[in-house]
Amino acid sequence: MEDTSVKIDRETADRLRALAGGQPLKHYLADLAKRVEHERALDTATASFRRVIGEPSVLERFDADFGGLPGPAAHETPRAA
Repeated sequence: MEDTSVKIDRETADRLRALAGGQPLKHYLADLAKRVEHERALDTATASFRRVIGEPSVLERFDADFGGLPGPAAHETPRAA
């Protein structure tokens, strides 16, 4: 893949280098872009999931088909928040 350059101010460049923790900045930025894309995909999936489970008929059908959501596993103990 061909490299390109991006102009940013010195303060931002210094902050990015510090966040990169010694790895080459181009690798850090590539990893950062992948993480942000992944977070956005998860946000989209979460929003879709919440929209679907917000419909009472969906939860009623789930309960009818699968017997409802499972309770805590036998090895789990409730903890205070």
